Amino acid sequence: MRNLSVTTFIHILFSIAIIILVTTFVLFLSWDKDRQKIEEFKHYQLISVTFLSNLQRHPDEVKLQELYRELQLKPLSEEGASVLKKRIESSGETIFTGGSALGKVRVFDIKGKRYIYIQRMAYNLMLEDAREEKYYFEIAVALGVFLTVLLLLLYVAVLRKLYPLRTLHQEIQRFAKGDLNTKVSYKYDDEIGKIAQSFDNAIRYINQLSASKNLFMRNIMHELKTPITKGRIVVEMLEDEQSKKILVRAFERMNELINELAQIERVTTQSFEPNFEYTSLGEVVQRTRDLLINESERLCIEVENDALITDVNLLALALKNLLDNGIKYSKDKQVCLRSIENGLEVISKGEVLQHPLSYYLEPFSQEEKRSSGFGLGLYIVNAIVGKLGYKLAYRHEEGKNIFSVVTRKLAN
Repeated sequence: MRNLSVTTFIHILFSIAIIILVTTFVLFLSWDKDRQKIEEFKHYQLISVTFLSNLQRHPDEVKLQELYRELQLKPLSEEGASVLKKRIESSGETIFTGGSALGKVRVFDIKGKRYIYIQRMAYNLMLEDAREEKYYFEIAVALGVFLTVLLLLLYVAVLRKLYPLRTLHQEIQRFAKGDLNTKVSYKYDDEIGKIAQSFDNAIRYINQLSASKNLFMRNIMHELKTPITKGRIVVEMLEDEQSKKILVRAFERMNELINELAQIERVTTQSFEPNFEYTSLGEVVQRTRDLLINESERLCIEVENDALITDVNLLALALKNLLDNGIKYSKDKQVCLRSIENGLEVISKGEVLQHPLSYYLEPFSQEEKRSSGFGLGLYIVNAIVGKLGYKLAYRHEEGKNIFSVVTRKLAN
C-alpha cells in the first residue's frame, strides 16, 4: 500500500465503495421482495380466515361492507365479475389458494391487479384488492441510483482535484532533466497551489544560485589564469634551478586544478548534452594522446580500431583522466590502455583500493594526501561516463588495478 500512487489508491477506494453499495442494494432488493411476499401471504390468509368465518354466520350487507373496509377490499358487480372471470381464464395467474371445510379462497393476478374470489355455499364474491400501492421498491431503486451517481460524481471531483498533481509532476521531471526555464503555475490557492508556488519559487532560487555559481567559477578561473601566467614568466627568469623547479610545479598544479574545475563545471551541468558521432577507437585514442602531453613513453596502447558512436572529445577526456591517474599512482609509472569485447580497460600496477569505487567517485576523494592530483579525476570520469550512457567498473587482479569503461554502442 505504501508504494501505491494517490490516484491508484483513490481508484481502489472508490471501486470498493461502489461494489459495496451495489452489493448492499441488491441484497436489500432481494430481502424486500421476500418481505413483500410474506406480507402478501399473511394478508390473503387473513382475508381467507376472516371471510369464511364471517360468511358462516350469514352476515347482512352492512356487516359485509364493514369487512370490506377493514380488509381494504372492493366488491365487483355481477357484470364486472363475469367479465373478470373470462379475463382470469385467459390471462390470470393464481398467486394464493386457501380455505377449509367452510369454503375456498383464491387470489388472482391480472397485470399487477389482485382479485380475490371467495366461495362459500350461497356466497360467490369477487373482490378487488383496494390497498394503496406502496412504492418501497421504487424508492429503494431511486435511492440506490442516487447514491451510486453521487459516489461517481465525488470520484470524478476528487480525480479532477488531483489532476494538477500530474502537471506538477511533469514540470518537476522537466526541471530534473535540465530544463531550467520550467515555470509552474496554478491559479487556485489550495494545498496543491501552495506546493506549485513553493516549487516555482525554488526553481527561481536554484536558477539564481546556479547563475551565481557559474559566474563565480568563470570569473575566478579567469582571474587566476592571469597571475599564474605572469608567475610562470617570472619563474623562468630565476637562476636557482631547484627553486625554479618547485615554483614551476606549483604553478602547474594550480593550472591543473583550474582546468579540472572547468571540466567539472562543463560536464556536470544538467543542460549539457554530448555530441554523439560515428567514429573509431583510433580517433579517440589519438585525441587522448594529444591531451596527455609528454607522457607517450609511459603508455601501452593495445586497442583495436573498432567503430563506435560517441562524443570523441568527452570519451578522450575520460580516458585521459584514467591514464593520468594510472601514471601518477602506479608503482612503475606505466599504464596500459586496451580494448575488450564491450569497451576499454586502463591497467596499472598497484595495491588494491582501500575503499569501494563509489568512494573515489566523489570529488576530492583520495586514499591519502599526495604530492600530485586533487581527487577529481575519477569524479570527472564518472560524470562523463554517465553523460555518455556508459558504465565505469573496477577490479584488482594479479597486483594490477583495472578500470573498465563499458560502452553501450560499441560495434565491429
